Amino acid sequence: MTPEQNEVSRGTGDVMELGIGIGWRPEIADEVEALTGIDWVEAVAENLCADHLPDSLVRLRERGVTVVPHGVALGLGGADRPDPDRLAGLAARAELLGTPLVTEHIAFVRAGGPLATSPRLEAGHLLPVPRTWDALDVLCENVRIAQDSLPVPLALENIAALITWPDEELTEGQFLAELVERTGVRLLIDVANLHTNHVNLGQDPAKALDELPVEAIAYVHVAGGVEKNGVWHDTHAHPVSAPVLEVLAELRSRVDPPGVLLERDDAFPPAGELAGELDAIRATLRKAAPSADPGPDRAAQRKAAPTPVPAGARDRTAVAQTALLSALVAGTPAPEGFDHRRLRVQSRALAAKRADVVAKVAPELPEILGDGYRAAFLAYAGSRPMSGGYRRDALGFAEHVLITGGPADPAARRRLTYWWQDRSGARPPRRTTRLVRAARAVLVGK
Repeated sequence: MTPEQNEVSRGTGDVMELGIGIGWRPEIADEVEALTGIDWVEAVAENLCADHLPDSLVRLRERGVTVVPHGVALGLGGADRPDPDRLAGLAARAELLGTPLVTEHIAFVRAGGPLATSPRLEAGHLLPVPRTWDALDVLCENVRIAQDSLPVPLALENIAALITWPDEELTEGQFLAELVERTGVRLLIDVANLHTNHVNLGQDPAKALDELPVEAIAYVHVAGGVEKNGVWHDTHAHPVSAPVLEVLAELRSRVDPPGVLLERDDAFPPAGELAGELDAIRATLRKAAPSADPGPDRAAQRKAAPTPVPAGARDRTAVAQTALLSALVAGTPAPEGFDHRRLRVQSRALAAKRADVVAKVAPELPEILGDGYRAAFLAYAGSRPMSGGYRRDALGFAEHVLITGGPADPAARRRLTYWWQDRSGARPPRRTTRLVRAARAVLVGK
């Protein structure tokens, strides 16, 4: 990579005008192709092969539709440095797609390991980074490592949260502004996440927009959610609500974003409803367009020189994140200062998502277990944190069911045994093995 290419990859170059887009998902591939007025699509990077594209994306690219890979697994806000293999995979997908940029999240998705001297834990979800100087120092170094590994600019997304860290030292807007100033990274601002944090955490979206460098925005996400018992759940499975469009209008009154994208990840509606939501987004952007000069482009200014991560910052971040994640997925005591009720809500949400994703990657399991699948999986998840991804989680769950004597129906048990054997490459656990493992689990539990 030449110095000039490296500078662009760090995000200080011009960002391409994307226009109006929609999240591409296999379940709605045909509907996305049929929509009119779509300038670009976004695809979850981890759901794409590094050397082969789905036919639908090939056809869209042939029509001149830009495809942006959106990563969910790097965990740049985590205490560890980014995994080189994950970075290489994201870079390969960027090359394959010929994309103008790639995107990820300001979040941590795993914790534990050598820095925290504890077992490795996977959240299976995006969790908020503490807005402290320590966490910011770690994040900035991780971002620079990622930027140096990618062939195109990187943009990072703010996330929705059910919980907040105690003793935070920066607001979300200040945190994002510092991140941009130090790294030159671009921002992917999710207005639905700003609304979520307003309902759940009392954070003012307008204040956040005032504090962050809106000129650094590469594009914007718009998505739906639902409120239950005073908590807003960012489901991406419900229509976009009026309050989310109001936050989009607030953003548009400050800056003309290069791109705006509708996200939908589940409970997919007919194509006509998707088109209607896109029309509502376009109308909001037109109505909220500012007439005044937006002012200087702060994002184009020279970024601050890199500074080393202070001694101990990674270790302190690792210990704090591991304690939180362990409380959420392993039932350990809640770290001091957290809202225990919100932690329970987040813990249930993580387990529910884990059950849903396992059902998607291994649809045979709910088919075999029927109505008992969800209760059985949640019981399994309560004592067995995820440590190796969803496909390994599915195998672990199936083995657990077999070891504990289920399912009761002999035909279902045979199907589950053959399913497990076919995917694990091992012999099904015999009765003696099952008894030994069950006894060992009881002893460990004590």
